[in-house]
Amino acid sequence: MPFSAILQNNMLWSAVLSWTLAQVCKFFTQIIRDRRLDFRMLVAPGGMPSGHSASMMALTTAVGIEMGFDSAAFAVAFVTSMIVMYDAAGIRRSAGQQAVVLNRIVHRLSQGVHEEKVQLSAQELKEILGHTPFQVIVGAAMGIVIALIFCLRG
Repeated sequence: MPFSAILQNNMLWSAVLSWTLAQVCKFFTQIIRDRRLDFRMLVAPGGMPSGHSASMMALTTAVGIEMGFDSAAFAVAFVTSMIVMYDAAGIRRSAGQQAVVLNRIVHRLSQGVHEEKVQLSAQELKEILGHTPFQVIVGAAMGIVIALIFCLRG
């Protein structure tokens, strides 16, 4: 398969572009909210909008446009997108909420205890893992719009 075929793959590039734009939006949203630069947001999970949802729904939409909304490929992409978005808003969000609680517990336990004795406090658990349902919906809408523009351009 020649490299030029990869460059012409609307399905792939819709997903990549959607994820990239979602991450850039997330970066600027963080700047506005926290008034500080955090370049980790360009690749971080969690936050507004969901890059996972944007890329998966862009891929799903592009597959539908390119291969037909009645194709097996669209069905696979759609079901996979639903699983990814459910995971982002459900399981990973719950894991992030649990990390907040565990970090607080470790912090309270470490109060007054010598630093070497509490090794867990040195490495806090990542708290922003998942998304609110709204962040998932915005990411999904972003992905659909980008795929429509990308795949249906003249």
